[in-house]
Amino acid sequence: MQLNDVHRGITKHRPRKRIGRGPGSGTGKTSGRGHKGHKSRSGYSRKPNFQGGAMPMFRRVPKRGFNNRWALTIFAVNVGKLNDAFNDGETVTLEALAAKNLAKGNFDELKVLGDGELTKKLTIQAHRFSKSAEEKISAAGGTAEKLAPKRTPDERVEALKSEK
Repeated sequence: MQLNDVHRGITKHRPRKRIGRGPGSGTGKTSGRGHKGHKSRSGYSRKPNFQGGAMPMFRRVPKRGFNNRWALTIFAVNVGKLNDAFNDGETVTLEALAAKNLAKGNFDELKVLGDGELTKKLTIQAHRFSKSAEEKISAAGGTAEKLAPKRTPDERVEALKSEK
């Protein structure tokens, strides 16, 4: 390819293609649609998953199990990470976790798990706590405050229905 070939044939304001204007135009008679078939008909539109009449991929692939689209997304954080990130006597909230890049992404509820050691006295606000996490928090002299759930299952179903 030559440098002067790069823009050859590219015009800024190309005139529109006039179809169905006689045999001399090159797009007369069938107007570039060919003879017969679906694509020659007016009002034809192909579905995005159409694969030329072959069995579509989404029907060929086996489907297993159940995907619960109403399930809560729960973000889990371990007490060991909280011990490293927070100072003694601090309050651990969702905003504080986000500020320290410990809680990322979209989630419905926060759960504190008991992996790691907790030596600092922290007040932790979360939706859920594992038994071992609660024990470690109370053993370190801190408190575990349970938050109310963001949405009830009925509210989640209503939200999904309104999205459609």
